[in-house]
Amino acid sequence: MPRKATTGKYKLKTHKATSKRFRLTGTGVLVRTKGGKSHLRRRTSKRTKRLLDEMIPVKGRGIVKRVRELAPYLD
Repeated sequence: MPRKATTGKYKLKTHKATSKRFRLTGTGVLVRTKGGKSHLRRRTSKRTKRLLDEMIPVKGRGIVKRVRELAPYLD
């Protein structure tokens, strides 16, 4: 049985934790979720819990570069 012809490019593995935490907007801005949403929220006010829902743009260029390395197929 003959081998498949290779294209010479490697497949890159996505870092799954990174792909779950970050997202790209339509304009290409990298955004992240806020932490502290999973448990121990009974004493937290409704306003604070509501503020945890919003996504924040990532500011640091080094962090953006690192996320793009870890999740190359994020877009």
